[in-house]
Amino acid sequence: MSRATSGEPCQSTDADSSGRSGSYPAADVTFLLRLVSEAEALSLDRNLTEEPAAKERLIQSGARHYSEMITPERAPTAAYQTIFERALARHADRTGRDVARLARALDAAVDGPITLCSLVRAGVPLGVVLTRTLRELGRDVEHFGVSIVRDRGIDSAALAHVRARRPAEGVVFVDGWTGKGAIADELERSLASVWPTLAPRLVVLADPAGRAWLAASRDDWLIPSGILGGTVSGLVSRSILNARLVGADGFHASVRLDHLAAHDVSRRFADTIALAATRALATNASRDGPKPTLASTGHPGTDTDPDAARARADAVIDAIAAEFGIANRNRVKPGLAEATRAVLRRAPARILVGAPDDEDLDGLRHLAARADVPVERRGGALAPYRAITLIADASGA
Repeated sequence: MSRATSGEPCQSTDADSSGRSGSYPAADVTFLLRLVSEAEALSLDRNLTEEPAAKERLIQSGARHYSEMITPERAPTAAYQTIFERALARHADRTGRDVARLARALDAAVDGPITLCSLVRAGVPLGVVLTRTLRELGRDVEHFGVSIVRDRGIDSAALAHVRARRPAEGVVFVDGWTGKGAIADELERSLASVWPTLAPRLVVLADPAGRAWLAASRDDWLIPSGILGGTVSGLVSRSILNARLVGADGFHASVRLDHLAAHDVSRRFADTIALAATRALATNASRDGPKPTLASTGHPGTDTDPDAARARADAVIDAIAAEFGIANRNRVKPGLAEATRAVLRRAPARILVGAPDDEDLDGLRHLAARADVPVERRGGALAPYRAITLIADASGA
């Protein structure tokens, strides 16, 4: 495949990326965010950080949008950090093989410069390792961390930055996984408005919702980075769309999690998975086994059929929402990673699991016990998901 570029796209300079890579090396990612300290953020909006229960009341009552606030992020306990380390050891090889497969698929699908726009935060660890792996394949690749907010859209200022520097033909979006597909929907809506000629090509490791353009698998499996937050994502908070922190034409904001620096595993996770991906490339493991699924090449009636995967996922979400009288599907958080992160930063009511003794549920069980949240076994009725967290009703309705 030709590696020739289309014209001379402007590359990010050191000045552009200075201070914008979080705790990663500058070559790994440029966060297109307004990175602020917690003190600066709170000086602009004293109500920015809210405990989960208070935040839920504000969100569900309609008083504030979730993107205007963040839950204060605390260091993982020693026990939870051990759970992460075990998950990393158990799944590093699979993660590396899947990253290598995705890199080979992108190498084949995209001619010319590749630009990865990772959706902050869950897409960033995958984007970092994909960037390194694509460079091993000799590709011209740039990696940006870009904010997208459900019901508010993607950061148009960030996309303008990308558009001015890189060819549109090579732009793809990266996330860790799909849950219900809400972010995939938001990406499609946003691009139709702010960059209608750009295809909403979403790349993920796990796509149980059947919504990605390119997925390593449809499995709901334990992606190790999915069970941590800022300490595996470059020490940045979830992105914030708060008028007091974001100018009319500026990037969405994010709080620097400086207080968690002693617990940061962002670089170590990236190094571990990148090494596994390199091994997979060298041994041709990335060419063996199931191939990454392009939405356009799915086969009807098989596991690669995105429409069938979407229908199965929607049926489960609809059934759970009906059973528990949940009108707002945003209170249903499906998939191992999404269910875990919901317990970390939301106010959960209960957790539904396929098999309670599943080793990959160690993190969820630990968090559930600490938060006194009941865990209910549902067996195969949850498939394609292995866990779903239900957010408590705090609307007062």
